[in-house]
Amino acid sequence: MALCLGACSDASEYQPPPIITERPYAEVVPTGYDPATPTPLVVLLHGHGASGFLQSIYFGLGLLTETRTFLYAYPDGTADVDGQLFWSATDACCGDEGRRVDDVAYVTAIIDDMSARYHVDPKRVYVVGHSNGGFMSYRMACDRAPRIAAIVSLAGMTWNDPARCAPSEPVAVLHVHGDQDAVVLYDGGELEGVPYPSAPASVAMWAGYNGCSSDLAATGATRDVDVKLAGAETEVAAHGGCRGGAVELWTIRGGSHLPNLQGDWAGTLLDWLLAHPKP
Repeated sequence: MALCLGACSDASEYQPPPIITERPYAEVVPTGYDPATPTPLVVLLHGHGASGFLQSIYFGLGLLTETRTFLYAYPDGTADVDGQLFWSATDACCGDEGRRVDDVAYVTAIIDDMSARYHVDPKRVYVVGHSNGGFMSYRMACDRAPRIAAIVSLAGMTWNDPARCAPSEPVAVLHVHGDQDAVVLYDGGELEGVPYPSAPASVAMWAGYNGCSSDLAATGATRDVDVKLAGAETEVAAHGGCRGGAVELWTIRGGSHLPNLQGDWAGTLLDWLLAHPKP
């Protein structure tokens, strides 16, 4: 397994774009990677005040690159006035303070850079985020729908104003959220005076974008996401009849903003992503 900072390629003539030179990112290339085989790419986006490295440890995705053979990138946002890393995602979150950092361009450049140096399967490019990174994953689905097959957002919402998001094609969405989250409220709220939608409203907006025909409904399935909560505490609900791109909400009953993730969280997350490629 190779761990690099945006420079694992042997292609001597390739030059990364300036935005990548200025903001290198960590990547993992499994030893089983075959340049002749189209390979999934997962981009992980950290929460406000965390980092790519810390988020990768928390989610555990890097532990699966060898056994599941996918390309993996985990970048850092930029520092706010307090030195905490953030993504300029939606108007509600987080830390941009009027600087208008173009993180859509940056994350897109990461996908481009990985695709230039490795055989990335364009039908299996996934973005995963937590909190501010979850907001950013939604932003990428809104602005770069043709490039993103699916996203997973843990405790991060989409735009409050549905007119701010106009995806040109469906993107599969999995939203995971604790109903006792005191930072990004499950039922919606405000961050620094700017409103954000609830978790059910976020997925309902995406059900509209994806052309789903039915309201959010419990599937009867449950998941054990949080190791500190008894039993299979997470309820799975979904919108049905989507033209493309599944839309699901997993509600962690009793879950907080930082759930104590089960050891198989990364595998569960990856299974869901890989089950939702572009058509």
